[in-house]
Amino acid sequence: MHILVLNGPNLNMLGIREPEHYGTQTLADLEQMLHAEADRLGITVECFQSNHEGALVDKIQAAYGRADGILINPAAYTHTSVALLDAVKAVSIPTVEVHISDPDTRDEFRKVSYIRQACIATVKGKGFPGYLEGLGILVRAVTASGKNAE
Repeated sequence: MHILVLNGPNLNMLGIREPEHYGTQTLADLEQMLHAEADRLGITVECFQSNHEGALVDKIQAAYGRADGILINPAAYTHTSVALLDAVKAVSIPTVEVHISDPDTRDEFRKVSYIRQACIATVKGKGFPGYLEGLGILVRAVTASGKNAE
């Protein structure tokens, strides 16, 4: 089983950006945690971060026929990107939306998620462990469906 993990804009700044919301761990720490969990589960994860919407859309499209699931933190694109929504809908790959903080407890505009309607679940406000929860949701969903890209 292969899971694509996508992180959107400014998540490359984890560890220094608003630690009161995102903590002090880095993107490298997050990716190391995900790879360790993938090894434990006997699956593979591919991690990708971009500040560019089109690069994220390209990765989603390239996952068609290759990835069994997508774990995505669209970051600020959560609240603005119909393009990410359309890409996830187009590839029909089970997708889980994840957020380190809980957007519903922050600015009013952060309560809107465009991508959520194409996702099988959303995990928010659980810090880095929320990614592991999202990964588990995907593994169970893909296993239950009996569909693997491999």
